[in-house]
Amino acid sequence: MRRLNFHHLHYFWAVAKEGNLTRAAEALHVSQSALSTQIRVLEDQLGHTLFIRTGRSLRLTEAGQLVLDYAETIFALGSELQTTLQHTLQASQTLRIGAVATLSRNFQENLLRPFLGREGLRITLESGSLDELLERLALHKLDVVLTNKAVSADSQRTWQCRLLDRQAVCLIGPPRQEIGLFDLHRDLQQVRLIVPGRSSDVRSQFEVYCNSHGLRPIICAEVDDMAMLRLLARDSGDMALLPAVVVQDELRSGALQLYAEVPEISEQFYAVTLQRQFSLRILDELLSQSLSQDGK
Repeated sequence: MRRLNFHHLHYFWAVAKEGNLTRAAEALHVSQSALSTQIRVLEDQLGHTLFIRTGRSLRLTEAGQLVLDYAETIFALGSELQTTLQHTLQASQTLRIGAVATLSRNFQENLLRPFLGREGLRITLESGSLDELLERLALHKLDVVLTNKAVSADSQRTWQCRLLDRQAVCLIGPPRQEIGLFDLHRDLQQVRLIVPGRSSDVRSQFEVYCNSHGLRPIICAEVDDMAMLRLLARDSGDMALLPAVVVQDELRSGALQLYAEVPEISEQFYAVTLQRQFSLRILDELLSQSLSQDGK
């Protein structure tokens, strides 16, 4: 077999990712006919059809899926090699972090605080959905993804998921003179409660806890975004269910009060990385931090 033409392979990879010849051609700045020709050359060289046309879309054959799996690995390794060598040769370092949109901003700041202002270090921080960030991690456009959901490795991705911290979940609200010692079983059903959205693991744990103890809380709002949950906890006058780290500044100033920790419920914070051929020293330092439980 002739040596594999990686230029042709890259064209195939782009079309497979788009699932559409027109969009891939536009992204690559080539004509559709030229792109089709390059893919046919690759098919001839490999001896297998890689795509089946279904309407205006292209569907991978079994051979095409196998080639795509190899292409993903090849181009990811190439990207890793390039960025790793650049970091090695440059005097400065770059740490590229992705954080899911629902993750506490205070937790992120606490995690990064030892690195802020460090000479020769540049930090980039992106926000997005977990799927979007993992896709960028797979392409080595991020070094680590911070999330509050555990991620498991699969046949295509060798994710490495590390638990960074575990935070108790609390009932927090404005200071109230009329409320003395808060009792969960007695008082929970007497207050209006703001809770995370139903996609949240904290919400799922809370519902299990309430069902197990026969509690029927008065839920007045459901909020997915932790930044908005923090604002509502601070300004609405209602009580909120969240980790204390989310409102650590308000607790310190006295603007909010912690009434109770909810037993059996916690929020986990994870760092997701790819198995790397080259270690990144600044990333190793970030992940090796010992995070204390008081406000981290």
